[in-house]
Amino acid sequence: MNPNKPVTIKLNKDFRTAYYHGASQVHPALVTYVRRNRLGVTRMGITTGKKIGSAVARNRCRRVIREAYRSLSPKLRKGYDIVFVARVRTAAIKSTVLAGVMAAHLRKAGGLPA
Repeated sequence: MNPNKPVTIKLNKDFRTAYYHGASQVHPALVTYVRRNRLGVTRMGITTGKKIGSAVARNRCRRVIREAYRSLSPKLRKGYDIVFVARVRTAAIKSTVLAGVMAAHLRKAGGLPA
């Protein structure tokens, strides 16, 4: 397994658990759900709805979120499920700006040390 590639959430039940039982943080460009897991590894999932726009716009949102997450991943605590929900403004934002938003969300939820 590639050490630079994040462990991702793939199952619908894991996404739903994060939505319903996780702590949420909201920003005009991103919504973040964070929940502790018992796996000892931090997993990440991305959701982009059709409201974002075309497939090109949704893929750009996913790329920007992945890049912002990649810059923060070495500092993250282990044992969390993190789900990022893209919003309409996510497509127009740079990954460096989104990384700051993401860091603030993760600090409030406890997934990133203060």
